[in-house]
Amino acid sequence: MSKKLLGIDVGTGGTRVVLVDSDGRVLHSATTEHAPIYAAHIGWAEQEPADWWRAACASVRACLSESHTNPSEITGIGLSGQMHGLVLLDANGDVLRPSIIWCDQRTDAQCKAITEKIGARRLIELAANPALTGFTLPKIWWVRQFEPEIWSRVRSIMLPKDYVRFRLTGARAIDMADASGTLMLDVAGRKWSREILQASEVDEAFLPKLFESQEITGEVATEGARQSGLQPGIPVVAGAGDQAAGAVGMGIVRPGSVSATIGTSGVVFAATSRPVIEPQGRIHTFCHAIPDRWHVMGVTQGAGLSLRWFRDQFGALNVQGRDPYDTLCEEAVHVPAGADGLVWTPYLMGERTPHLDPFARGALVGLTAQHTRPHVIRAILEGVAFSLRDTFWIFDALKIPVENIRLGGGGARSPLWRQIQADVYGKTVELIAAEEGAAYGAALLAGAGTGVWPSVEKACDSVVRVASRVEPNAKDSAVLGRQYHLYRKLYPALREISHELGGAPA
Repeated sequence: MSKKLLGIDVGTGGTRVVLVDSDGRVLHSATTEHAPIYAAHIGWAEQEPADWWRAACASVRACLSESHTNPSEITGIGLSGQMHGLVLLDANGDVLRPSIIWCDQRTDAQCKAITEKIGARRLIELAANPALTGFTLPKIWWVRQFEPEIWSRVRSIMLPKDYVRFRLTGARAIDMADASGTLMLDVAGRKWSREILQASEVDEAFLPKLFESQEITGEVATEGARQSGLQPGIPVVAGAGDQAAGAVGMGIVRPGSVSATIGTSGVVFAATSRPVIEPQGRIHTFCHAIPDRWHVMGVTQGAGLSLRWFRDQFGALNVQGRDPYDTLCEEAVHVPAGADGLVWTPYLMGERTPHLDPFARGALVGLTAQHTRPHVIRAILEGVAFSLRDTFWIFDALKIPVENIRLGGGGARSPLWRQIQADVYGKTVELIAAEEGAAYGAALLAGAGTGVWPSVEKACDSVVRVASRVEPNAKDSAVLGRQYHLYRKLYPALREISHELGGAPA
């Protein structure tokens, strides 16, 4: 009987489950949407952990039933999920408050306080990253300051996918890659940083046990099986945060391999053989989902979110049976490169790379009476690609090798957006045969941990294949190169205005 693996990805918009066989073929997938993000104030973002568990159970049941798979056929499960979110449990394992998730921007003051207490240089030495509003530790400081009664009852701290693991297995566990985004991990040493925890007055006993991504953290428990439709006893590996798991699914496991993925956020991700520290902290240095390997990545907060914002506010052409994002991109096909001088900055949720500025704001610059709706769409697609190019610029300065670029997420599905990325980066980009996202990478990690493949690298070598390549158009690439230099001038030009509008402290 063929071994079958499940990958579960607890995303922002929903939870996706993929069923994979021992040859790496995707047999089926199912997705269940989450309830909308709750934002009590501008810049806040919260979700209910119980809703992730509901969606995970629904997706697992749908995937098994629709594929006519008996739960006894599943030999391993891997988990992935949105990073950085803060889940707080009491002594009984009950959730104390909604999770403050990755895109929440409320903790600017806490980031400054952490930096002042530990020291900017020392913090980067310890955690390989500066204190950023998206990370988990500043959220802990915020809860302790503004919700002391809740903090007094905290006995366990988790991240989103690890709450689903907890409900599924009862284990309190986390992988190195996801732990890297908490600001509490000694990234170079692959262990919790006692110095940071002591400075933050966080008890290490509250934190989950650390595992490498392919290591087994527990088995499906009786209650987890009852609610999810799985069979008790199935091994569950640590898995990885969504970016590292997605990179595994795309074969980004060795130095020189780079991915550019556009989901809600946008990420440029490169595997490295050692921790590479960017002194200003403009890119993240995290542990990879492979032992003794790390990765660097730049993050655009509002990448695919920019196109979703446009769709939600201004609509998409209603073509029955068509994805609305496909129709939006098709509207912009005939607009020339450079959008006739229209430029978009995708800072809808502040920005990480390269500005590290929660008060950055989106802008549409250069608008005239001659511009049309398709021009705006094209400008959004280009602006997101410009924001990802910022990371390649930093990679070049750090001498991080870029031998091939593989596209993922929504930016890989649109022919126009693929071409725009090739033109903006000025490099050939690759598309893999089955771009199934982080859930697929989680399934491969499960296979590596349960003996289907001898290692994560061998798993990727066996199943990940390049399907096609897109070459840059020399003429359009030159136009977009000039447009990118204008784009680079917009943030410093608008920074003071954005900070006044966003209520940044003087």
